[in-house]
Formats: sequence, structure tokens, C-alpha cells
Amino acid sequence: MNADSVLSELQNQVAIVTGGGRGIGRATALALARAGTRVGVVARSEEQVAETVRDIKAAGGQALAVVADVSEAASVERMAREMESALGPADLLVNNAAAVAPLGPLWEADAADWWHSFEVNLRGPYLCSRAILPGMIARRRGRIINLATGAATVAVAHMSAYVVAKTALIRLTENLAAELVGSGVYVFAIDPGTVRTAMTGYVLESEAGKKWLPWFRKLFDRGRVVPPETAAQLVVQLASGRADALSGRFLAVSDDLAKLLERSEEIKTGELYTLRVRKL
Repeated sequence: MNADSVLSELQNQVAIVTGGGRGIGRATALALARAGTRVGVVARSEEQVAETVRDIKAAGGQALAVVADVSEAASVERMAREMESALGPADLLVNNAAAVAPLGPLWEADAADWWHSFEVNLRGPYLCSRAILPGMIARRRGRIINLATGAATVAVAHMSAYVVAKTALIRLTENLAAELVGSGVYVFAIDPGTVRTAMTGYVLESEAGKKWLPWFRKLFDRGRVVPPETAAQLVVQLASGRADALSGRFLAVSDDLAKLLERSEEIKTGELYTLRVRKL
């Protein structure tokens, strides 16, 4: 699918982007708007979502700012109603809102803080998907893209809440895709790479981050930094329907989608790009 086809597919679609006030979410909202999508920008900060929407409108796009907490069911349901009333039924949901704290040994973390990571990183995507999916299924059209992390495929000491919650999000993606086979709705999880955001800034600059994750700074010192626009472009490609054959897979910004699509049957048969326990 070439650039013109992508733009044609996304014209007049409606997208909801959580955590859309800054970082990857903001870049994604702007990229989707440039592609002709009407974008609902969601976050807890009124100032941030308003700024993203102003920039979209200044560039000639259509957008709506909604302040909502994705970890609260009533807030998500209100957001979904407002979005549909103002923009129309959602064709795309991008679950980007995330929280990385607390950092440090699991047994030293405050239990409420540790569980809050799951409330944002897992319950949030669940609640948003639950609110949006009935309409998508009824129209037999829709895509959900969950922002995960490559760290979710390995054990990362002193980052347990974030890593375990994101691992669960990848499995949720797989499970949801399995339930949606034949529905016309497709689901993906993606690894955006190491992006300099407020969240990674916390890991780099906080006392806990410096103490427990000193190696993290080396990724930036070595230039292993991915612009948020790179992740946004992967979202645009997936939103276009180009990679629907890979529904349920965990894809990274470094992947060559064209090559993966050429080998999609091999990927399905071998259960590649999924979470699996390999045994002897």
C-alpha cells in the first residue's frame, strides 16, 4: 500500500488517542490528523490535550479534546459518548496512556502505587476497548492499537509494575484478536522503541530511576533514541488496514511491514511475533 492509498483509507475516519497530550500520543494524533482522520485527543491534563487540538486545527485538521482518566470506567464511558457525539463512531482506538512508576524492588514498592501501574497500563486499554468495541463490531470495521514495549518480553529488574502490566497488554492484544476473528476488527500491539518522553524522563532524572536503572541513560548516550514520529507512522500504517493479516501480533518500529506481510502465513503457522513459552 503506497502513501496515497494510506491517505485515502484514513480520510474521514475517526480515531481516539489516549495519552494524546504529549510524547508519542501527541505525535500520533498529529500524524493521523495530517492523514485526514478526525481525532479525539484524550488525557488527564486539560492544557495538554487543548494544545494538541489547537495544533491540529491550526494545520487544517479536525479534533476534539476530552479530559478523562482511562483507569476509571465512568470517565471512559463519558469520553466515548462525547467523542461519538462530536466526531462520529470510532474507526480506530490507540491505547497510548501509560505510567512507569514505581521503580525499585517489588517488595519495597507501595502496593497501591504498584497496582496503579496496572490500572493505567492494562485496565485503561481494557476499559477503552470495552467501550468502543461494540460499535466497531456492529459496523464490522475497526482497529485497536496498543502501545506496549520491548521490555515486556524480558525480565527487567526494578521495573516490575510497568513491565508486567505491558506484558499483560500484549497478551490482551492476542486474546482480543482471537475473539475478533471474522468480525472486521483488528488489534495490534506495538513497540515504539526508546523514545524521549516525560515518562522516560522520569526514569532518567528521578532519584529512583538513577538508583535502580542507571543503565537506562546509556541507551540515550549511545544514540538509541527513536523519535515519537516514528512510532506515529507505524500507527498510521496499521490504521490504514495495510497489515490486517498480522492482527494480534506484537510489532516494532524496526520491523519491515512489507516483508512481514509477505511471510504472514509463516508468521501465523509458527506463532511468531507473539508471547509464547518455548520448551524442549
